[in-house]
Amino acid sequence: MDTKDSNGNVLQDGDSVHVVKDLKVKGMTTILKRGNVVKNIRLTGSLNEVECRVGKSTVVLKTEFLKKA
Repeated sequence: MDTKDSNGNVLQDGDSVHVVKDLKVKGMTTILKRGNVVKNIRLTGSLNEVECRVGKSTVVLKTEFLKKA
């Protein structure tokens, strides 16, 4: 199986994605705003999660809130 974004596009390591909804990230004081670009994602063992860096923190985001840039 492939990891897919909210539109059904296949995601790969190193892709850039847009956030499609404002997200409160647990453990962070900032909110990821809709439209933010997250670069250089990494796939995890789960099909519906990706790992990325936001600022200096590494976070895991669900693919249902992302679309490929």
